[in-house]
Amino acid sequence: MNNLVYNFKLVIDWKLINFISKIDRFDANWTAIERKEGQTLKELKSIATVRSVGASNRIEGNRMSDEEVDVLLHEIDITKLTDRDSQEVVGYFEVLDLISESYKSISVTENHIKSLHNSLMKYSAKDQWHKGNYKLHSNAVEASFSDGSRQIIFQTTKAGVDTEDAMRALLNWYNSESEVHILIKVASFVYDFLSVHPFQDGNGRLSRLISTLLLLQNGYRWIEYVSFEHEIENRKNEYYQALRNCQAQRPNEDVTDWILFFLNCLLNIQSQLMEKLQKRGLETQLLPKEKSIYTIIQNRPNIQSGEIAEKLAIPAPTVKRILSDLVKKGLIEKQGNGRNVSYTIK
Repeated sequence: MNNLVYNFKLVIDWKLINFISKIDRFDANWTAIERKEGQTLKELKSIATVRSVGASNRIEGNRMSDEEVDVLLHEIDITKLTDRDSQEVVGYFEVLDLISESYKSISVTENHIKSLHNSLMKYSAKDQWHKGNYKLHSNAVEASFSDGSRQIIFQTTKAGVDTEDAMRALLNWYNSESEVHILIKVASFVYDFLSVHPFQDGNGRLSRLISTLLLLQNGYRWIEYVSFEHEIENRKNEYYQALRNCQAQRPNEDVTDWILFFLNCLLNIQSQLMEKLQKRGLETQLLPKEKSIYTIIQNRPNIQSGEIAEKLAIPAPTVKRILSDLVKKGLIEKQGNGRNVSYTIK
C-alpha cells in the first residue's frame, strides 16, 4: 500500500502493523469466544451500552453519571425528557440500539448518515431546526471541560457547498477504496468526518456511533461488549491532541498520530473485554456467600465490610475473610485505610 489515503498521508511503521496484527488475531478467535460466552456477553453488552451512552455524551459536556443514565434508560418516558442532558442520552441510546440491531442494512451513504443524525437529535428541543441536515453556519471542533468551559481545537470545513462536496468525496472514497486495511479505512473515515464536522451539532457523538457501525459492518462484533466511548472519555486529552496534531497540517496531512490513537484504543478495550470475560468465569465458580457479597458490592460501590455483614446477616469475621479472598482473585479491590476501608468492583 502506498502512503496516500484519501486526501491525507499515512506513514506505515512497525507499530501500526503490530497494532493491526494484534487486533485481527483477537478477532479471528472471537467466534469461538462468542459461542462459549453467550449469557455472559448479554450482561456485558448491557453494561457496555450504559457506559457508551454516558461517556459519549459526557465528552461533549453532558453531566449525567453512568448510574443516572442506567436509571433513565430503564424508565424512559419521552414526555418527561425536559432537560437537554436526558434528551441527548435517550437519542444516543436509540441510535446505538438501532445500529446494534440493523447495522447490516445501514449503508454508508448521505441519506443514512443524515437519518442517523436526525434520530440522534430526535428529542433535543434546541436541535430541531437542524437535525438531519448539513450545517448552515461555520462550526469548530471544541473540547468540553468539567467546569463548563470549552476550547476550540480546530476550525472545520465551511458550511454550504464546501461541506456537501467534502462529504460526497469522503463517502465515495470509503465505498470505493479496496486496498487500505479496513481498520485504517474506518479510522480515516472518522478522522475526516470530524474534520469536516458536517452537522451544526452532534458531530462528535455521531462520529463515535459511526465508528461502532463501521466496525460491526466489517466483522468486529466484539465492539458491542465493551465501551469504545468510555475509552475515549478516559483519554480525552489524547483524543483532542491527536486530532489537533493532524489537523494542523491540513490539507494533505499525515494522519499517523490519529490512526495510532484509534487503533490503540481498540487494543485497550480488547484487553478489557478479555479481563471481563475471565472475571465472569471466576464469578460462576463463587460459593453462595461469596456470590452474595460480590453482588452487593456490584450494586453498592465503596461499601464497607460492616455494612455488608449487617445487610446480609453474615458474621463480620466471615465477611472479612471472603472479602480478602475476592481481592486475591482480582474480582474486587480494597480502597482506603483503617476504619475507612471500602470495597468496589475491580
